[in-house]
Amino acid sequence: MRSRQMTSTRIAIVSDIHGNLPALEAVWAEIERAAVTHVVNLGDIASGPLWPLETVQWLMAREAAEPGRWHTIAGNHERQALGADVARMGASDAYAARALQAPERAWLGALPATQWLLDEVLLCHGTPASDLVYFLESVTSGCGLDGQRGVRAATPTELSERAAETPPGGTRAGLAASLILCGHTHVPRTMSLPGGPLVVNPGSVGLQAYDDVHPLPHVIENGSPDARWALVERDRRGAWHVQLRTTPYDWTSAATRAQANGRGDWADALASGFMGRTESA
Repeated sequence: MRSRQMTSTRIAIVSDIHGNLPALEAVWAEIERAAVTHVVNLGDIASGPLWPLETVQWLMAREAAEPGRWHTIAGNHERQALGADVARMGASDAYAARALQAPERAWLGALPATQWLLDEVLLCHGTPASDLVYFLESVTSGCGLDGQRGVRAATPTELSERAAETPPGGTRAGLAASLILCGHTHVPRTMSLPGGPLVVNPGSVGLQAYDDVHPLPHVIENGSPDARWALVERDRRGAWHVQLRTTPYDWTSAATRAQANGRGDWADALASGFMGRTESA
C-alpha cells in the first residue's frame, strides 16, 4: 500500500487546454508556486483555432525537463485530430491537424487513454470506459433560450455506474480508486459516493464555453473567461481535499486569434465565458 506516500501528495490537475497557450502559461505560473508533487493533464490538448503546435511543443519540453512529474493522457480530440482524413474532421480538429508536425503527432499518438497514478488515482478524459461520455454531467433535451442549457449534474446512480466502469484494456474498475480525475465537459465540479471514489473535474484551461450537438444539443458556459484548473491534496487521515482554481490571463489575445482564424464562436466564448455566436453562425 502507498497510503503513507499519498499523505504528502499534492496534485495539480489541468485539462482541455485546446491550444490556448497564454492560458496554460498563466496556470503553470500558479502551479509552480503551489509546490505540487505531480501535474496531471487530462487531454484535449491541441484542438482549436489558437496555438495547437506551440502548445504541444510547450508540453513536450516541460515533460522532458521534469521526467516523472507530468502525467498526460489523451482526450477524444487527440484521437480525432490524428485521423487520416482532415476533410472529414470538425473545424477545430482540422485546424490542429494541419498545424501539427511529425514529432508532435507522434507524442500525442503515444498518450494513453487512461492511466493509474500512485495505485489509487485513476486518470480518464470522459469516463473510465469512454472519452466521449460526460462523467459528472448528463446531457438532456431542452436546450434553448429559456434558460435550459441541455445539461445537468449527474445523479448518484449515474455517477455510481460511471465510476464502476473498467478502463479499456484494463482489469481494474474505477471504484477501486479513491480518486478519479476526469475532464471533457469543461465544468469544474467535484462529486463523491458513500464508500466510493471522489471524482474531480478541474474544468478547462483553455475554453470556458462551447455548444455541441452530441448526443443532444447543449451548451456549456462557465460565465467568465478565466482559466480553470484544480489542486488536490491528501491529508494524514487519507481524505482528499480539493481546490477548484481560476486564473486570469490575457484572454483578449486568444479571442483575437480565434476571430482572425475565422472562429467567431470561439472568440465570443474566450472573451466572456458565455456562448455568443455558434460554430454554424
